[in-house]
Amino acid sequence: MAKESTTIEVGEPSTVTKSSSHVVVDEKKKKGFVAATAGGGYKRGLAIFDFLLRLAAIVTTITASSVMYTAEETLPFFTQFLQFQAGYDDFATFQFFVISIAMVASYLVLSLPFSIVTIIRPLATAPRLILLISDTVVVTLTTSAAAAAAAIVYLAHNGNPNANWLPICQQFGDFCQAVSSAVVAASIAVVFFILLIVISAIALKRH
Repeated sequence: MAKESTTIEVGEPSTVTKSSSHVVVDEKKKKGFVAATAGGGYKRGLAIFDFLLRLAAIVTTITASSVMYTAEETLPFFTQFLQFQAGYDDFATFQFFVISIAMVASYLVLSLPFSIVTIIRPLATAPRLILLISDTVVVTLTTSAAAAAAAIVYLAHNGNPNANWLPICQQFGDFCQAVSSAVVAASIAVVFFILLIVISAIALKRH
């Protein structure tokens, strides 16, 4: 009596399972690569915008500091022994403005290499985090300098009747126009810094 032989085939199902698992892994890798590429694309765009904003802020802060530094006017009189003169160094607030805004401009120049790194490596978080923290500190200095100078400019234009402080801009028109322009330029720089902080915050988001 012949014995019946039993054959169990296990090769084909395991092959199908392995191949299907490879397909799933490949699809996950592909999706991850596409997501990373898309994220790097928009973050690189933010980094380029950040770099351009920093260039604009450099021009604005240098202009504000130099205009305030050169603000000076002498009233013409018949005799050279009696002259009234107004300059930025007559006001401690304006001196603080010039020094602070010059420091801000120097910081912006030093921050450009970090901004370039974020363009080359848009997914890197360390340089972006450094810029975010530094910009937050520097915008405080810029705001305080602009606000302090704006208060003096307001008094120069309008005076203060309660304190018997007379406005001087009716006599020193050119001087007041120069310091007012410097304050406006510093205020624009504050807006640039706010945009830079927002850009850094968006770029640090993972999704």
